[in-house]
Amino acid sequence: MNRENLAFAMPDRTTDGKAGRTVDASRNAHDVMAMTSAILSADEFELFARMGRLRHVRPGEMLFRRGDSGTVMYVISRGEIDLDFGDDLQVKRLGPNEFFGELGLLIGDHARSADAIAVCEGELIELRHEEFERLVDQDPATVSFFLRRAIMRVVYNEQGLIRRLRRRNHDLQAALDSLHTTTHQLNQTEELVRTDELTGLYNRRGLMLHMQECREIGMTSALGLVLVDCDRFKQVNDEYGHLVGDRVLQSVASILRAVVGPEDLACRLGGDEFCLVVASGQRDDVMRVASYVARTAQDLLALGSDEGGTPIICPLSVGACLVEADADWNAWYAQADAALYRAKRLGGGRVEWQDPLPSPA
Repeated sequence: MNRENLAFAMPDRTTDGKAGRTVDASRNAHDVMAMTSAILSADEFELFARMGRLRHVRPGEMLFRRGDSGTVMYVISRGEIDLDFGDDLQVKRLGPNEFFGELGLLIGDHARSADAIAVCEGELIELRHEEFERLVDQDPATVSFFLRRAIMRVVYNEQGLIRRLRRRNHDLQAALDSLHTTTHQLNQTEELVRTDELTGLYNRRGLMLHMQECREIGMTSALGLVLVDCDRFKQVNDEYGHLVGDRVLQSVASILRAVVGPEDLACRLGGDEFCLVVASGQRDDVMRVASYVARTAQDLLALGSDEGGTPIICPLSVGACLVEADADWNAWYAQADAALYRAKRLGGGRVEWQDPLPSPA
């Protein structure tokens, strides 16, 4: 035989092997479906119908509920039955020649795993222990094959339930992960809404929201308020440009960030005006914070400008006072602003204190 004929005569083992495996897999799948089907063969149905008891059912009739103890197996002769497993699992609808409730017969006093409801008028064949014993005596081979099928069906259904539960757990975990991501994004968005983009401090909106939240949880103690304003800031912008001015504002923010305690709040109100809310009702505590801000700015000024000769800070005027937690923000601001105005009028780069303003007549 020449080489061409040899090549023609030899089968393609790779192709045949794959085809064989495909056929085997298809046959195995078909066998599993046949063995786990709830449909009785003609011989099985005839035998069960001969030995069982006939029962008429009406539409909507409840045969048993999930959790009920049962000892009866049912075969549908006519009509349809819905099996509702609950927990968002798909309802299974059975028709003629199909059986259900077999574990109640085989195990005895088995807790039902579903609600069984008649969809329409029909007839069922009921099999109890005594009928089943007569089945075994009369046709053991058919009953043996049925039992094998019933056991395989139980195992197959349990495996399917496990797969569904795993899929639901996976979907639930994915939903929780998505919720966590969304919550994180919302928190980030809320933080951006509250935060000044240039300095990273709270903005005016963030300050107002923070004070509102503190009042909602019952904050009643006195607080310290420190207003900070950059002296000659417009001159810095005009001479060196807004980039240098931004850097000066960032330096002020760094000073405030260095002095705030865990319960304090630093805020850029707008432009070159900042404030600190100090969680203390003691004048000495508030003045210590205010003095640190003004003194640190003076120390940085004493170091001089950067290598390019551009300023990194400017003198800071500071006004400080004590305020009542439940008072209006405008009243807070007016009191601290009176001290700030006096500090600027006295030359700037200093701290002034303001006691409560007299109430308007």
